[in-house]
This record gives sequence, structure tokens and C-alpha cells, in this order.
Amino acid sequence: MAARAESGPTQEQLERAWWLRVPAVLLAPTAVFAALRDDSTEAARARQEPISLIVGCAGIAYALATPVSRHLLNDPATSTIVIPVWLFVAGALSGLVLYWLLGAFLYGGVRAFGSLGSYRRSRHVLALAATPFALSLVALWPLRIALYGTDLFRTGGDDYGRGDAVFGGFVVAFGAWSVLLLVIGVRAVHGWTWRRTAAAVALAAVVPALVAAASTL
Repeated sequence: MAARAESGPTQEQLERAWWLRVPAVLLAPTAVFAALRDDSTEAARARQEPISLIVGCAGIAYALATPVSRHLLNDPATSTIVIPVWLFVAGALSGLVLYWLLGAFLYGGVRAFGSLGSYRRSRHVLALAATPFALSLVALWPLRIALYGTDLFRTGGDDYGRGDAVFGGFVVAFGAWSVLLLVIGVRAVHGWTWRRTAAAVALAAVVPALVAAASTL
């Protein structure tokens, strides 16, 4: 019995602990992000499934928030079955691309300020920070779709106007919450000051911000 206790938690216990940490990151983020300091193969494998779920949900929420989704049904010949298919494909691709690409920028930003952590850990910090945005998929979008129906996926209609601006504000709020968690996460993982943390995150955001600004021109 003593030998079994000394062997540490099983892989199943580690995985269960990470499933519990996903909702906890919304309330007690510092403790959850601090757990990412263990970047061993076993620890990384234990959190892979919840990380994948967050990335997938955040990707679908991102696809819904893009202008492309507002034009899907502009052609009267387009069937509504296109919507879930497009959301699944576009959401999965968006989530994966952003996970690997933004994770690389975050990795470069923290490395520039002295981090010795791995690229994998930077990706996991980013994914956990995206939990609020992933939450918007179930907390915000079902209500928005229930109110506006297919009008949400075509130009014009009842979805445009003050209500659309209110929902857009909520999308921005969920995104800002994720950015805040990213700063908290980087600080918790590295044990840095707020100033050093903010500088590293800002550096990581320079290129994505420039690309986003250029796409709006």
C-alpha cells in the first residue's frame, strides 16, 4: 500500500483533475495556471483532452463572430444545412490555426523576456486563457440564434441594429476576459511581475494585431 501511495496519482486521476480545473480557471485562474508549471509528458497528456475541447469550442465561437458567417445564406439557393457543416469545419480549422499560430507568437514573446518554458506550455496557457471565449459558444450564441434565427446568417434582417450591437459587445467582453486570463496565466506560470508579464504578452500580440488591423482596411 505504501509503495502504491508513493507512486503518485494515476493518469486517470491526473486527467480528472484537469477536467475539474477547466471551470475553475474562470474563478481561480492563478492556481490553475500554476499547475501548468508541470510540463512533463504525463502532465501534458492528462490535460490534452480538455485543452482540445476548449480550442474546438473557441474556434466555433470565433467562426460565428466573423463577417463570413453573416453572409452564409445570402444566396436563396443555399440550404440551412450549410450552417452547421460550415461551423464545424471552419471552427475546427480556425481553432487549430489560432492555437498553433498564436501559441507560437506567445512562445516568442515570453522567450524574449527570459522564459525557459516549452512551446507546448505556451500553447496550453493560451488555450486555457481562451476558456471564456469558448464559454460564449454555449452562454451567448444559443440565445442569439434563438432570437434571430436564420437572419443571423444573411445580410439585413431583424438581427441588425441595437440588439446586434449589444450582442457584439458581449462577444468583445468574452474576448477581453480571455485576454485578461492570458496575462494572469503568463504571470502565474513564470512568477513574473505584472510589468514584465504585460510586456511579454504585448510583444506576442504585435504581429496578430497588425494583421487584424490590416484586414479591416
